[in-house]
Amino acid sequence: MKRFTPYEQWHSASLESGAFNHLNTLFAVSNLPDWPQCTWFTSFLDAKNANQQAITFVDDACFSEEERYYEQIIFDTGQVPTRQQNWHDLFGGLIWCLFPKTKSLINQRHIEEITQHGTKQRTKHRNALTLFDECGVVLAVSDDSWPKLLKNHQWTTAFFEQRELWGKTIFPYIFGHANYEMLTKPYIGLTGKALFVKVPADIFCKDLAQQYQFIDQMLYEMISVDNCLRDNSLLSPLPLLGVPGWYDNNNSEFYSNTDYFRPKRRTRI
Repeated sequence: MKRFTPYEQWHSASLESGAFNHLNTLFAVSNLPDWPQCTWFTSFLDAKNANQQAITFVDDACFSEEERYYEQIIFDTGQVPTRQQNWHDLFGGLIWCLFPKTKSLINQRHIEEITQHGTKQRTKHRNALTLFDECGVVLAVSDDSWPKLLKNHQWTTAFFEQRELWGKTIFPYIFGHANYEMLTKPYIGLTGKALFVKVPADIFCKDLAQQYQFIDQMLYEMISVDNCLRDNSLLSPLPLLGVPGWYDNNNSEFYSNTDYFRPKRRTRI
């Protein structure tokens, strides 16, 4: 497996690919001249934790003497320990801005699991929450054919032959901040975890901020009511560089690499 090493310095050119279109539309991240400070998030942020405390981002150095677990700090105080000049935490902050209800719920679920099982014993539910938090991609679909295509690894059909339908009957929203971090230096093999969300077709006609508000509410309900992240079973592999517009993938030959675009394994009886 490729070992990922992020850029050590601010590198705005890495934020100009199609995978960052949403962040550039809503936050103009590629126009930033340097690493933003924690206070930069304030104008974009309208989030509270489950205790109704406003979410704020605080320099991680302020927590050097802290003994509480990361999620416990957020739940108890509303403060999110944030490493400065760090891609992972930069994108983590932006996900809080985009999905405030879902992020708060995930934090609450972690605390409930920790209260019951402690910090050392990780349950299937906590594993699923973490996997989605790091690597999740919401695939909002108005056509029921998409989950079948992608879950069956019909990559060429889904990504190439039907690419004109992306943005019309299927639309990807990155949730996992590790995805964004690794997309700053994309490499063959980069794979996220897709969660399919059925949406009405007119959602794609709304402005982008309204789309995120809608998806955030849908995710909140799917996790809180349907318990969709009770384990990893509903998360499907998604080769991120195959998504139309996210990489130089306009040639069908790109999808012939079966080491990356792997065929579906046959179930043995």
